[in-house]
Amino acid sequence: MKTMLAIISNALCRMTGRNAGARVVVSRSFADFTPQATFDIKKCDLHRLEEGPPLKAELTRDQGLQYYRTMQTVRRMELKADQLYKQKIIRGFCHLYDGQEACAAGIEASINPTDHLITAYRAHGYTYTRGVSIKEILAELTGRKGGVAKGKGGSMHMYAPHFYGGNGIVGAQVPLGAGIALACQYQGNDQLCVTLYGDGAANQGQLFESFNMAALWKLPCIFICENNKYGMGTSVERASASTDYYKRGDFIPGIRVDGMDVLCVREATKFAADHCRSGKGPIIMELQTYRYHGHSMSDPGVSYRTREEIQEVRTKSDPISMLKERMLSNNMASVEEFKEIDVDIRKQVEEAAQFATSDPEPPLEDLCNHIFCNNPPLEVRGTNPWSKLKSVSKT
Repeated sequence: MKTMLAIISNALCRMTGRNAGARVVVSRSFADFTPQATFDIKKCDLHRLEEGPPLKAELTRDQGLQYYRTMQTVRRMELKADQLYKQKIIRGFCHLYDGQEACAAGIEASINPTDHLITAYRAHGYTYTRGVSIKEILAELTGRKGGVAKGKGGSMHMYAPHFYGGNGIVGAQVPLGAGIALACQYQGNDQLCVTLYGDGAANQGQLFESFNMAALWKLPCIFICENNKYGMGTSVERASASTDYYKRGDFIPGIRVDGMDVLCVREATKFAADHCRSGKGPIIMELQTYRYHGHSMSDPGVSYRTREEIQEVRTKSDPISMLKERMLSNNMASVEEFKEIDVDIRKQVEEAAQFATSDPEPPLEDLCNHIFCNNPPLEVRGTNPWSKLKSVSKT
């Protein structure tokens, strides 16, 4: 009876938009909530695989709240970056991740902190999920000393342990990711590398060179194409003769996943990680997702797609709303609980923004620091512009 009353109370709150059930919610204990539920998830399309990820996903209440907090934090952080950019506090390149939060949250939920990840220039979300604070991310965007790269990297160049950026050259991170996977294999540490790229980079020649070597050497690498439907202002249909990006590896197995569903991404990435760790070599994932902003802040994002298209995705497929509704409809959380999380996230983002606008810029004398290693392990000819070359030939 208690559970039924709680469900009715939550439903009335959502319908009216009022806090009519606030007193009921406050008096409830954690025991009143459903601790775990199983959900149907969309079937993945498969390439060179007999079996794929499961069609059902289990979600605990704690996991759901954590995924919600992660995705909502990335969303609010990116909206704050949008605001700071329009105020001309953030300058230069700035590629926002709002709309694609389920990809970062789902991937991180299914790999180990000691696994490795490298991505392209839409990197703020992954920087956060890999352990960097909101404060350090926003301060990096504003070019301040307290930024994660000391204010010298900006939007596209942020790093953390086991996170290799943030790479500004289209597709260049893919061979680097294969190299990280080679290091994992060489060291025999049972780790893997998640190597991300966008649909706009999917036609790069260096991708196919990386696929070939990864397949030959059976590298523990998950190649992930975040297909957000547009490479800059060009739709995938206009840019690619084949938009089945999960099949692009040809001889490498692939799966196509609903990238707007955090549970679908989580289960698919778990499947891919198990594939790599079992010694079967690389696998390709295509995450079908969507970005709400334009390609970068200099792109209004509505000259090549309609506002109605963007709004339809927001209404029907928003990753945060989808998770929230799942949890509410299964009595795994309350409306008030989500509101409290939202208030807390907004406060954290505002405090981070205050730091990012008040922290000093790096001093001029730091300009040339962190370019060369001060104590190189060995001398390599040509890496030091001030070194004197010596002839070793006999005279």
